[in-house]
Amino acid sequence: MSAGNFHWDICLLTEPRFLNRIPGNDYIENIFRDEDALLAALEKHNLRCTRVSWDDPNFDWKTVRVSVFRTTWDYFERLDEFLDWFQKTRHLTSFLNDPQLIEWNLNKAYLWDLLSRGIPVPSGFYLGAGSGADLKELCRLSGWRKFVLKPAVSGTARHTYQFSEEEVSRMLPTFETLNISEAMILQEFQESVLTEGEVSLVMLGGKFSHAVRKQAKPGDFRVQDDFGGTLHPYSPDQQEIRLAEQALQKCPALPLYARVDLIWDKHNKSCVSELELIEPELWFRLHPEAADRMAELIVQSIRN
Repeated sequence: MSAGNFHWDICLLTEPRFLNRIPGNDYIENIFRDEDALLAALEKHNLRCTRVSWDDPNFDWKTVRVSVFRTTWDYFERLDEFLDWFQKTRHLTSFLNDPQLIEWNLNKAYLWDLLSRGIPVPSGFYLGAGSGADLKELCRLSGWRKFVLKPAVSGTARHTYQFSEEEVSRMLPTFETLNISEAMILQEFQESVLTEGEVSLVMLGGKFSHAVRKQAKPGDFRVQDDFGGTLHPYSPDQQEIRLAEQALQKCPALPLYARVDLIWDKHNKSCVSELELIEPELWFRLHPEAADRMAELIVQSIRN
């Protein structure tokens, strides 16, 4: 691999909160354990690697051959700024995953795209920004008893609400305020999340690598560790692996890395709750061999 004009072969993209270790902060320490595992795996291939916040105004992106989205976990809170940076920078460095996948995956409208291509997803409605939708009437017509409301561009359960049919009136002001400027998703709440949690299948090069199960703390439905959720080993069955592979095959291009989140619907059938192609947590700290596989795929992408 010729050095060309690049100072760096690989840049792992992060955000300002995660640039430095903080003693005693296990959350950030886990981020560094994952990032360090991937950096070490890349350096085995004699690649020059760095780690930079995507919004660094002093960094010259022309000096990087490939920039890999990893912990840019503030992009949905600064969406206009992020998109402006993304459009400018995509012409200066190569991105992984591919930019068309990033654009497609930014908005959870992709779930309806997957559904139209035969991939099961939770029942729901997509309500565009400024839709003026009658939430109360939608809930009544749905026939559901419990609901989840969340923005179409979001992460870490931002503005995610679970409520019952008796509580719809209470949610109206929140929905109306958010929907003025944000597209929203209304979905049927799946009770299995409370008992079985959500499983995440990590896919590298379109193939299954490893999986975890995320469980919400008692009294909550959010499985993220930000809200007290816990992580557990998980071995998916062949049907779950096939579903994850099929979901990736329906993407605009095959992702180099992906996380397919599955839950069980009220008929006990698995469905895709999220398809994370931008900055999924991949848990290399628990599966270091996967970091080596990821590095090999990145090397192949450079050679191609």
